[in-house]
Amino acid sequence: MKIPLSYSIRNLRTRKLTTVLTASGIALVVFVFASILMLAEGLQKALVETGSYDNVVIIRKGSASEVQSGIERIQSSIIETQPEIFIGENGEGLLAKELVVLIMLPKRETGKQSNVTIRGTSGNSLLLRPQVKLVEGRLPRAGSSEIIAGQSIAKRFKGGGLGETLRFGMRDWTVVGVFDAGNTGFNSEIWGDADQMMHAFRRPVYSSIIFKLRASSEFEKLKARLEGDPRLTIEAKRENRYYAEQSEMMAKFLRILGMSLTIIFSLGAIIGAMITMYSAVANRTGEIGTLRALGFNRRDILISFIIESLLLSFAGGCAGLFFSSFLQFLTISTMNFQTFSELAFNFTLSFEIVYKALAFSLVMGLIGGVLPAARAARMNIVTALQSG
Repeated sequence: MKIPLSYSIRNLRTRKLTTVLTASGIALVVFVFASILMLAEGLQKALVETGSYDNVVIIRKGSASEVQSGIERIQSSIIETQPEIFIGENGEGLLAKELVVLIMLPKRETGKQSNVTIRGTSGNSLLLRPQVKLVEGRLPRAGSSEIIAGQSIAKRFKGGGLGETLRFGMRDWTVVGVFDAGNTGFNSEIWGDADQMMHAFRRPVYSSIIFKLRASSEFEKLKARLEGDPRLTIEAKRENRYYAEQSEMMAKFLRILGMSLTIIFSLGAIIGAMITMYSAVANRTGEIGTLRALGFNRRDILISFIIESLLLSFAGGCAGLFFSSFLQFLTISTMNFQTFSELAFNFTLSFEIVYKALAFSLVMGLIGGVLPAARAARMNIVTALQSG
């Protein structure tokens, strides 16, 4: 004979105040836990979605990012002759030679300076990034000091809006367009003509070469040939993998920080759940004795109280997830440790985060409920009835 689930639910509803307070403590812990995971997930998603599986990024061997890379013009000429490159409608390879540098720009709200990525692009850069859509203005004219800015730059930085002027590289640049790159890192960049950027920054080499593969299956063969060519000191990566690597350090830091905070807060939540359940046991000694007298064994009592604690923690976990889900409407910006540039992204709630958060809340409830449940199960029938 087992104690029905409705018994545990009714007991939680009877002790409304302690139930709400304990569930609130668990909800707070789950909120912090889920928020940090959502932050790391949002960062990784923004950078992973920046790249395409069919695109290849070529950078100098040993470079951690495009900013640190340098590819000479003669090397780029060798790379663009590779047969695996996709041929566009114009009969030429779908390839872009790009320059990537960092500059300091003041933020609109605070005036505080922050690093911003400047990308010198060529005619195929937009074709290689179909997620980038011009939403205001027009594209820059080739050979001019005109630039387009990502929406995050236009909103957050002085001089980044349509029609405004930025000064860098010893000249003035006019923003003639604003583009939307969705939830990707390109939204935090400024694009302009690569040749003009190279001249302005006195950079005789490209930072990277991007091209689309004729067939995805040919990547490994191409990679082995390029990296084994003694004339080239380069490294070839799939574009999505390259950007995923750009987020690993920051995401790892966020997860470690999140776990540290969560462990500290969870100790308080577990103690709160334990106090609540001990109080429930103390106030229901007569009830426990009656249950034993009716034929319920110690195991039934133990399971009933553990289920009660799990229900309490599950309710708190659901509440924490509910409130953390609203963070998805927020956009935050931070410096990417890997590239040292500003990156704007959204909190992202995934199914994996949902089940991890709920599992974590149930673990807190289990730990907090085991000892009180064991105490209730060990009660002597006669003693419990006399106490009641």
